[in-house]
Amino acid sequence: GDYLVTIEEKSKATFLRAYTNWRCMSAGSSRVCVRMVGHKMEESYSETLKEQMSIVEMPLSDPPLCISCCPVNGDLLVGCRNKIVMFCLKYLVINQNLTVLDFERSLILHIDNFIPAEVAFCARHIAVTTELDVLILKLELVEQSGDRTEQCAHNISALEKPVDGDPSSHTSQLELDEFIICQKPVELLGEESKLCEIPITLESTELPTEDTKRFQVRYLLFRRFTPDQSPFGFCEETKLHSVQLLPVYRTGSVTAHEETESKRELLSLFCFFSLPHVGYLYSVGKLVELISTYQYSEKSEQAVLTPQFLHVITSEKLQCFTVRCSAAAARDEDPYIDTTVKACPPVALDVCTLRMQLFIGPRAICHFKNHIILLTKADSEDITERRKPTRRMLSRKADSIKSRTNSESEPGWNLYIINTVSTIQLYREMVDYSRTYENVKTESCIHLLSEAHLLVRAAIMDPSFLKSDEKEELLRAFRESCAFLGDCYSRFDTKDYHLALPYYRMSGLSMTEVLKRLVSEGDEIQTYERGLIFYLTHSLNEDLNEELSKESANKVLHIFCVADPVQLPHILCSPCMTNVCPLTAVKYLQKVEKMMPSVVLTLTKAFMALKMGDLVMYEHEMDSYKETILACGFIGQPKLLRQRKEGIVIPTEFAVHLKEMQPGLLVAATVALHENNKIELEEADTFFKVLCSNSENTVPQLLVDFWEALLVVCSQEEILQELLLRVTSQYVWRISKQQLSETKPLKTTEDLVSIPLRGSFVTAFVPGVKEFTSISHHSYSINCTVLLARVSKGDPLPDGRTRTDLCFLFRSGNSFFDCSHVSYRVECEAAVLSALWWNKLLPELCKRARLTGRDCPVLISSLKAETLSVVAMELELRDFLSLLPEDGTAAFFLPHLLHCSQRKLLT
Repeated sequence: GDYLVTIEEKSKATFLRAYTNWRCMSAGSSRVCVRMVGHKMEESYSETLKEQMSIVEMPLSDPPLCISCCPVNGDLLVGCRNKIVMFCLKYLVINQNLTVLDFERSLILHIDNFIPAEVAFCARHIAVTTELDVLILKLELVEQSGDRTEQCAHNISALEKPVDGDPSSHTSQLELDEFIICQKPVELLGEESKLCEIPITLESTELPTEDTKRFQVRYLLFRRFTPDQSPFGFCEETKLHSVQLLPVYRTGSVTAHEETESKRELLSLFCFFSLPHVGYLYSVGKLVELISTYQYSEKSEQAVLTPQFLHVITSEKLQCFTVRCSAAAARDEDPYIDTTVKACPPVALDVCTLRMQLFIGPRAICHFKNHIILLTKADSEDITERRKPTRRMLSRKADSIKSRTNSESEPGWNLYIINTVSTIQLYREMVDYSRTYENVKTESCIHLLSEAHLLVRAAIMDPSFLKSDEKEELLRAFRESCAFLGDCYSRFDTKDYHLALPYYRMSGLSMTEVLKRLVSEGDEIQTYERGLIFYLTHSLNEDLNEELSKESANKVLHIFCVADPVQLPHILCSPCMTNVCPLTAVKYLQKVEKMMPSVVLTLTKAFMALKMGDLVMYEHEMDSYKETILACGFIGQPKLLRQRKEGIVIPTEFAVHLKEMQPGLLVAATVALHENNKIELEEADTFFKVLCSNSENTVPQLLVDFWEALLVVCSQEEILQELLLRVTSQYVWRISKQQLSETKPLKTTEDLVSIPLRGSFVTAFVPGVKEFTSISHHSYSINCTVLLARVSKGDPLPDGRTRTDLCFLFRSGNSFFDCSHVSYRVECEAAVLSALWWNKLLPELCKRARLTGRDCPVLISSLKAETLSVVAMELELRDFLSLLPEDGTAAFFLPHLLHCSQRKLLT
């Protein structure tokens, strides 16, 4: 709301007034309307109200001591003796052309023996101080009960054992001038703050309606200080001042259609309060914690907190300190900001003083946008009088209403409006000053650049940033500050060297640009700090789309040879190093091999030899180890076989060569990668399809070979089922299409039959050959049947058809395939589904169904719904009868026999 609230004194009486529509006074209008809060205005006054200022009187039973306006919704909080009163801002619609502001007293917080000196109010958070105590509360909405519509009261019961002595029990002692009794300092955060022994009762004063809000109090923080009892200090000088709640809004939460304060999304909330020589900044949003402590060089009079700075006035100076609000708010907005992708200076970073400006007699200070408003009084005698000590101990029972002299008759009052330095200009000054520390490589350079970064970050988090004229310039400054911080963490020997990676990423710089910043041409430097190595290692090991030039790639090669030679094989396999000189790489690898030989290093040398076209060297390196060891070596660096560019899997030159010359090694290596979680099944499918230049819908033989090999070693049941389904689908498709594989399979049918599959029962059968062999590796029950048919070129059968080798795989264990998988049998040609086929399959199914009985309904279902249905459609009635078991139940087979006979009659 656009209004002004004042506490005014006249004739020894104190009034609380709100001035609305006050801007018309600056336009030349002198008309004023005085009305009581909540007074109903008639529509006849509409034209008058448009052109005059309104003074809203707010009567209170006790004199107001302090006030605070909520910056989020415009509500008003008034502190009185033993109570705090909340007024809600209302928008009264007189007619379609006029809406006026009004207030409604909605809630009273009763606090016994409590005289507030200052209050702060923001988003239902209340901060209230006495002379030595700070209490922060939050009003939380509660569910309304059906029988409580007149009044809502929430009492905080006192604990049996107080933290400190009850001040009321020492009244008589406090009145004695000979004694000063101080309570011990206390700091209670979160739930512990309930122990402060300050009971609060809520009283709802608004008219009860269905929309009436009911609240309860949650304690967030309580802190008690003790007076300064040093010989140079005085009790009365130790007083809290400048309590303030500062909201920080979510970045970009305000759009063009949401320009009002109420539309902003609150992200974080901070509370500041100060003693004469030290100030405290707390976060009171999601977590209540102390963020920063400020030490002043001399006694402070007042302070004002902004998202970027803390401005403090003393008797002679205006001081400016940095704050950590943006660092804490950034972590509230993104809890995962401290990762390898994003970073932000820590909240615990020491604060520093930016500048001091001399003024004569500062009395009051406030802040508005980029302006500091300062009130001063040049009368030094008045300052001396104010600082005159007294021995009277301040207490809650002391009268906080002090007599005020008429300021109009006093000389020397001055009002200053100070324009603060723009964020960009101050940022440039801090960056320039940081260069004085650049050569000595101290933490001071990082500290100063971190301050500059937080300064820009705070400006970006301001909701007005989206419509700021400096938006693009601020974004450039933000990226530039990230680059500067990345440079520091790369060049300096610091424990936080890993921050070079996220800061460079946030800067938007490429690896080539970073190398140009850090390593100059012809630089003979022999040492590289950990930050640079960390950045390069992570950047090269990730699937970036950047390809380094030959010069940059060779430079990276040199850096790792000097700083971390063990990483050379892995660095050379990065897609970014495609343009590296292979001859230079081999020379560096040979140096490393003398110190630390490995299979990965040997494979990398073979890879480089292929790039050079040196097949002799390639064969020499590949002959250094057995194929099984070489296959396992690819686990150490999968990028020797496949890389990614823009999310697409691309086989390397190494993989292409292995496909032509050593396909078995390629398949074994891919299986090893899968079993060690280096490649997923879908990714392997894509890899082989791209390698064999096949479309998405066709399956190359090399991929089938991979599936078959993986079936042997895979122990994951879900993957086994998926593999069996894929192999089944492929073989049945080949049978139905009479299509042979484009290349020779790595395993023959006999090889597959003889392989001891994990938990499987294998039966091999060749049509036209009257033999039926079975190999059983487990004697426990079989759950489901899956048909695997493999087409291989052989001698033609008597009827002219291609010889077909078939395998039946019976999965064992507790799991089984969905019966729909078996439906691929129907797609086979009638020639394949011959009577001889079912002469072997049907009796075997009946036998196993009889053994397992009702314990395996899948077998019964497969026999009934799949096998018998197919047989009834494919075989003659006489052949069907010959297949039925002699001891079978007639009722079980009768429906299928009937179906078979009816089909025969129809034909």
